[in-house]
Amino acid sequence: MNLVPLFSEPLHYAFMVRGMMAAAMVGVVCAVVGSYVMLRGMAFFGDALAHAILPGVALGYLVSGGARGDVFWWALGTAMVASVVIGAVSQGSQVREDTAISIVFAAMFALGIGMISTMRGYAVDLAHFLFGNVLGVTTSDLWHMALLGGLVLLVTLALYKEFLVLSFDPVLAATLRLPVTLLNYVLLILIAITIVVSLQTVGIALTLAMLITPAATASLLTRRLPVMMFLGAAVGAFSGVTGLYLSYYLNVASGPSIVLVCTVGFVAALLVAPRRGWVWKRLRLRKG
Repeated sequence: MNLVPLFSEPLHYAFMVRGMMAAAMVGVVCAVVGSYVMLRGMAFFGDALAHAILPGVALGYLVSGGARGDVFWWALGTAMVASVVIGAVSQGSQVREDTAISIVFAAMFALGIGMISTMRGYAVDLAHFLFGNVLGVTTSDLWHMALLGGLVLLVTLALYKEFLVLSFDPVLAATLRLPVTLLNYVLLILIAITIVVSLQTVGIALTLAMLITPAATASLLTRRLPVMMFLGAAVGAFSGVTGLYLSYYLNVASGPSIVLVCTVGFVAALLVAPRRGWVWKRLRLRKG
């Protein structure tokens, strides 16, 4: 059976090529930043931040009349402000961190839904930001993703040692006189940028999956952070491209398809990961 047409047919369409490039970039950036999100137990923060930028998306539509480029920058600005606000509320509040995040998350998301409900003509377009529309990615969108994604990766590389110490031993980071508060805010902003970069591909509702699942999959295969980031990036990029192929041939939504492929990879690693997978553990028990 000749598989070449199976792989080459979607590549005849420019929107598919752009979509695959966008999905691969998102998979790489999300996996690298998501490694820190997973190690520091910040998954709930990532989910809250993804939903908290909805008012910015809605306001961008309202102000710009639906211009995609303007909406992108409004979403980015809102994400960065929301990350700082959530970080400040979490650190300075008299309530528990998860409670503070929940309050900000619920308020921002409710505000966004309320704004969308008043803009009848934009409801369908705004739904793309909730569930993703990777096939609608333009060349301009690709440049935005590449520039911001590259910036995130460069900052992550430059501050790798500092983030590593902060993630595994915050007390040691303070003892070494690292600027812990500043580093925390930088990481929050990097997560915010990553979420905005992911919007067009998988949408607000599914961004958390791309932040956590590739990194979690890689964590089952290695204990070393650099290798985890590399494997997670490979899983994320592969899931993005494969999900788009399945979306094309099965006629299903692209965002959920990408996330489901990613989830299948995690389940496979959970079962057969060397020394840590369920199958390996069962074999050890039998030999013992």
